[in-house]
Amino acid sequence: MEELILHEIVVLFILSIIVVLICLRFRLPSIVGFLLTGVLCGPSALGLIPSPEAVDTMAEVGVAFLMFSIGMELSGKELVRLKKPLFLGGSSQVLLTVAFVFALTFWWCGPRLGIVYGCMVTLSSTAIVLSILQQKALTESPQGQICLAVLIFQDLAIVPMVLIFPLLAGGLELDMNSMFLAAGKGLLVISGILLFGKFILPRLMFSVVRTRSRELMLMTTLGLCLAVALITSWLGLSLALGAFLAGLMMAESEYSLNTLESIMPFKEVFSSIFFISVGMLLNVGFFLSHLPVIALCAAGIIAAKILMAIPSVRVLKYSLRTALIASFCLAQVGEFSFVLAKSALGLELISNDAYQIFLAASILTMVLTPLLIGIAPKVAGLILRSPNVQTAEAATGEETAEEEGNGIIRDGRQLKDHLIIIGFGIGGQIMAHGAKSCGIPYIISEMNPDTVARYRDTEPIRHGDASFPLVLAHLGAATARTLAILTSDPAGSRAIIANARAMNPSLHIIVRTRFLGNLDSYKEVGANEVIPEEFETSLEVFARVLNHYLVPRQTIDEYVSAIRRENYGMQRRLGMGGSIMESLPDLQLLAYEVEEGCPLAGRTIAEAALRKEHGVTAAGVRRGEEINNNPNAQTQLLAGDVVYLLATQEALNKAAWLFRAGEGSPRA
Repeated sequence: MEELILHEIVVLFILSIIVVLICLRFRLPSIVGFLLTGVLCGPSALGLIPSPEAVDTMAEVGVAFLMFSIGMELSGKELVRLKKPLFLGGSSQVLLTVAFVFALTFWWCGPRLGIVYGCMVTLSSTAIVLSILQQKALTESPQGQICLAVLIFQDLAIVPMVLIFPLLAGGLELDMNSMFLAAGKGLLVISGILLFGKFILPRLMFSVVRTRSRELMLMTTLGLCLAVALITSWLGLSLALGAFLAGLMMAESEYSLNTLESIMPFKEVFSSIFFISVGMLLNVGFFLSHLPVIALCAAGIIAAKILMAIPSVRVLKYSLRTALIASFCLAQVGEFSFVLAKSALGLELISNDAYQIFLAASILTMVLTPLLIGIAPKVAGLILRSPNVQTAEAATGEETAEEEGNGIIRDGRQLKDHLIIIGFGIGGQIMAHGAKSCGIPYIISEMNPDTVARYRDTEPIRHGDASFPLVLAHLGAATARTLAILTSDPAGSRAIIANARAMNPSLHIIVRTRFLGNLDSYKEVGANEVIPEEFETSLEVFARVLNHYLVPRQTIDEYVSAIRRENYGMQRRLGMGGSIMESLPDLQLLAYEVEEGCPLAGRTIAEAALRKEHGVTAAGVRRGEEINNNPNAQTQLLAGDVVYLLATQEALNKAAWLFRAGEGSPRA
């Protein structure tokens, strides 16, 4: 018997490696690979696993670990941060989808099965969606945050769904005593676990941590997870529910990070076996013989979930584009739908044929998920090209001066030579603070309604999707000098650049991107400057390392400039603001402030001999609000003046010390 189990594990692991490698090669999530591995190993395909019962046991452990990790990741702080999209958006998505599926199936299956199918369809795959969003660097985008919140709510909704199914198996005409008994049992278990987590668990974990034994920490974590799951199973509830409660209990512990770290390898292995076991349940012959019905069901599930997710996002006051992309991300059936389906089959709520059709259709939606997420921005773009849609979308973001009443101008059409900031995260807030300090007029566009509500009394911020030309028009793109795009949505950024460039050919567009590989695509649609976070962060780390080794600042600047020229042609001095004269590739025009007590303070341009001795030309001087665009040799430089120098990067580096107080010549 032991050799048989070992044989099955070896077969699963070897085949999984091959299939998952192939899937990753085609950019399919590893979960799809595990599902296909199960299909190949199953009795209806190659029949490599003679006794699937052992695999089912390991799969149950996998579900327990998966639920345990989800419970641990749902800390109170995370729930508070996402409270509005989580509870309003998440509840809307779940209730609308369940109601929609219930209405569709009521006349064919009756109310009981309508609820069952609604619960099974409404869940989406947390593992697949989050892994793809992470790969595409979209987790911090509006659609990424919405998906995260909805998926968390779905994970919470699993708990009542698990409790409802046994009640439905007894019929809807259950007596009140049975319902109160089941509810009381659930409350008793939850209360007991929470009390244990409040009074006993902290002392237990403190004693374990004091030993500094990783082995003991691991055994304690595994023991708690499986023990609580087993207790709930004995009381007639599910293993998955118990594991989730154990994770929720551990999440509030100050040692939760160590706990999660120790269990993650087991969670990954056993949850992978769970997906393999799901694939093994698929009857290949049944799939091929019922392919039209299965394909129709898969298409219906995807369409229903997209249609119900759109209003769930719109109720949060996000744009139609964000709602469309988020709905495509959530269009598949989730991994815990398989748990519910298996429970429904065991409780004889659904027939084996219905189970096989749902299983096959669900796997098909999972396989199609990468494609759906990939085409979502293009589909959204096609829909949003309609003039009627654009007018309606622009109207949702309208704000009038009469409504504000606080003197803040939110209509960019009243501004000229201003700065438009798209996105008001950390980067946008820093830019707005700098613009305000320098007296630069600016206006902000933000898609998160909560952020807009938070800052509307202190900032010229508007709610709206800047990829729409009408929204850009209200931001004053036609008369703006600079547009700074600080969002995490590549497709949306490209649309903003293209539309803004069409409205204002002289607009200077600066866009932030996560990766260097996106540089060319932004340049092609009209961006003047592209700042890759990945590249710039690496340069900053590189510069600070050299500085720690006391490498001269001038040498560091030269290294950084050379690396920029080699990689993407940007010659922006580290730590200094300014603009790039693209028409003069060897020269730069940079702004330097004359500090109090520096060598230039109080001297004229002739006395400073900027051009003769230092090789730089003073192209302009700003004093307060006045700008002298043609300073002569007798122009005196005072502390606080901003001098615009025109020179090569090397000359600027050598002359920078003149503007800083307390610094002598680098040649001294």
